[in-house]
Amino acid sequence: MQLTMLGVGSSAGTPMIGCQCDTCQSNDHRNKRTRCSSLITLDNGKSILIDTGPDLRQQALREGLKSVDAVLYTHTHADHMHGIDDLRAFCQRQRAQIPLFGSSQTVSHITEKFGYTLREPGNFWDLPVLKAHAISAPFELFGTLVTPIPVKHGNSDIYGYRIGNFAYITDVSEIPDSSIPLLENLEVLLLDCLRLDAHYSHINLEQSLRYASLIKAETTYLIHMTHELEYATLTAALPDGVSVGYDGLKINIKASTLISEQSLC
Repeated sequence: MQLTMLGVGSSAGTPMIGCQCDTCQSNDHRNKRTRCSSLITLDNGKSILIDTGPDLRQQALREGLKSVDAVLYTHTHADHMHGIDDLRAFCQRQRAQIPLFGSSQTVSHITEKFGYTLREPGNFWDLPVLKAHAISAPFELFGTLVTPIPVKHGNSDIYGYRIGNFAYITDVSEIPDSSIPLLENLEVLLLDCLRLDAHYSHINLEQSLRYASLIKAETTYLIHMTHELEYATLTAALPDGVSVGYDGLKINIKASTLISEQSLC
């Protein structure tokens, strides 16, 4: 399967509006960060989107994205959800309802705030046509096992996700001990790394590196970064096995873990 990092920026994006810092003024495209989202393209051609940030349209045009077959939501903050209306274009192209997956709290939020998108297919495609599914355990999606990873985001309980040998952990302040075994034997890990200083609802660089050394993925990529973290400077400071993610980066990952009856028990 293939991973595409659609966006690796924090809620403000980089460059930040009105900022004159070196990162925001940089000509290095790897310092241009849209809001955080990624795409997994399975070997069977199905596309799984993780979150729908407010830059989804821009990201889709940049990457030539033509189809989305499902969406996994980590949580309901605006920088991870408020591009939901842009799923309309994919519903129109595909003439199909797109399933959404997230925690029960996430589904309740979508129902309350974006209820107009939850519709059955009909003769008109002028609105998104979506169906929300609350999940709390591993489930099958297009022949592949998807495992929600419970993590803390400040006072909130949210999800990361594991798909085959890949895991996505954003907006995290703590990974509970009970979730660490779900992250064993990863080929690629995308991991939150907000900034240098401590933050109440995100891990900082020091904490990200500590979790990377604990989880021991073959390669860990840092994501959800503010403009405090300049690409080249940060890259030079990282240990082996840890890299800086950037918008548009594509990575081929070994075959996904297929489902079995035992894995869903």
